Amino acid sequence: MEREDVTHLRTTVNCSTFSRSASTISVQDVERDPAAFLRRVEAGESFVVVSGERPLAEVRAVFTPSAQPRPFGLSAGRFAIPADFDAPLPDDVLDDFEGS
Repeated sequence: MEREDVTHLRTTVNCSTFSRSASTISVQDVERDPAAFLRRVEAGESFVVVSGERPLAEVRAVFTPSAQPRPFGLSAGRFAIPADFDAPLPDDVLDDFEGS
């Protein structure tokens, strides 16, 4: 895939209200080349969309879980399941769950 000129997307800001450093982009820049913007988001970049100096939205890729199932036994040997794991709960604990 060719990388198009998206130099207008390169400003970086560290906003304390956002979870991490993100590039800023104006609404006008998103409107100018939405396909390039979305390709960069899909590649893992995060953006703060601004109107003037006012942040409007944080845009980041959506986490998609792996299509592969997790392998069995990832935590083997890291903890022990107590012998009474499946024993009935005490009545006071059951009452808390059931709202009695």
